[in-house]
Amino acid sequence: MLKINAYGLFLCMVLDKFTASIPIQPDMIKKLLIFSCLLISTQFCFAQKAEVENAVKLLTKLMVTPDSVALDKIVLNNLSYGHSSGKIQTKQEFMHSLLSGESDFVDINLTDQTVVLQNKTALVRHTLSAKTNDKNVPGNVKLYILLIWSKEKAGWKLLGRQAVKVP
Repeated sequence: MLKINAYGLFLCMVLDKFTASIPIQPDMIKKLLIFSCLLISTQFCFAQKAEVENAVKLLTKLMVTPDSVALDKIVLNNLSYGHSSGKIQTKQEFMHSLLSGESDFVDINLTDQTVVLQNKTALVRHTLSAKTNDKNVPGNVKLYILLIWSKEKAGWKLLGRQAVKVP
């Protein structure tokens, strides 16, 4: 938010200099206002994207080192968590599998991530490569993941996840 305010202050200073030295026509003021709005909205989109990316990083960290309180805060109650096997879990089932060690991620690496923002929804796609130790059985997985995030008052929350096996 500070960046947006700093840009707004900068634009006001520039406009003040223009109005002090050059007679400005109404058309020029309209163009400057439109340009200013575009700059501010672009900065807002980048800030939103960074917030979503931070939520993905936090979720990834929590999948490796589960914490019930933190997981509860980042996941919505109506979560639909789809596995590449076709199994679908609720929030409670997802959290239980991580906290019990049934689903045990030793290390997760995300690549090729894209973020698409649409109002209060974000779609995140990436490739997940992970070392696992599910039920004390070491393994490796490589999956394509789609995450669906919802912008809530308290930040971005996970609403959905679907994994598919990499062909």
